Amino acid sequence: MGGHEEEGAPAAGVVLKAPAFNPAGPRTAPMAPPLVEYLLRLGDDRLVLGHRLSEWCGHAPVLEEDIAMANIALDLIGHASALLALAGREEGQGRDEDALAYFRDGVRFRNALLVEVPNGDFAVTLVRQFLFDAHSVLLWDRLAQCGHAGLAAIAAKALKEDQYHLRHSSGWVVRLGDGTEESHRRAQAALDGLWRFTGELFEMDAVDAAVAALGIVVDHEARRALWEGMVADVAQRATLTLPEGGATRGAFMRMGGRRGFHTEHLGHLLATMQSVARAHPGARW
Repeated sequence: MGGHEEEGAPAAGVVLKAPAFNPAGPRTAPMAPPLVEYLLRLGDDRLVLGHRLSEWCGHAPVLEEDIAMANIALDLIGHASALLALAGREEGQGRDEDALAYFRDGVRFRNALLVEVPNGDFAVTLVRQFLFDAHSVLLWDRLAQCGHAGLAAIAAKALKEDQYHLRHSSGWVVRLGDGTEESHRRAQAALDGLWRFTGELFEMDAVDAAVAALGIVVDHEARRALWEGMVADVAQRATLTLPEGGATRGAFMRMGGRRGFHTEHLGHLLATMQSVARAHPGARW
């Protein structure tokens, strides 16, 4: 179960603790109008996670999985491209999806902390993917019915692809958790390490309240309950134990990504992801 380790990443299976959100932190960036902010959150989640998965190209344990991860990464980046393009149009400042992806600094990214966590070993990557996929499928299912036509169209298309992603990642979690003693140990360690980041996926703030007036209404508490049920079912089949009784609330949950407060890992990721575009601004291929 060896995995690809990026430079400066923790040892296999280890998830570093993210700092708690600090409202008096030294670096922050002003928030965009609520609809733009909301679209950036959706797009940034998928852009960052797509890049993380792309780091497995040529490093997955089997060829079939190497191809599968690359395809899922492409799906996520495609979703991000559509969302960031829509955010740029709603913003009205002439920025397209490429400008938003490659020419924003880390403090202006609005992704959840979960998706920027280093890949670690194969178990960390697949457990992280499952936790996000379950959240994403439930969110797209609701947004496909929302009152914003552009977002609803993106959600309807993305939902079909994310349902496949969820089948893939949940199947691997069961396979790892209910497999060998070693794979079970790594899967449990991954779940224990990543759980502290899951509460942020259901955080509701003034941005959510503002976009509700535009017809984008998501009941985060109802979605949280459905997500917890889905995760508990897969964990049971995988013979894994949910941390802290399965609650995604509490002081131990790590927040801040939605407001631009990130771990140090995002900066390293963006330095790689944005390097070509920043070295050759305005280039066309």
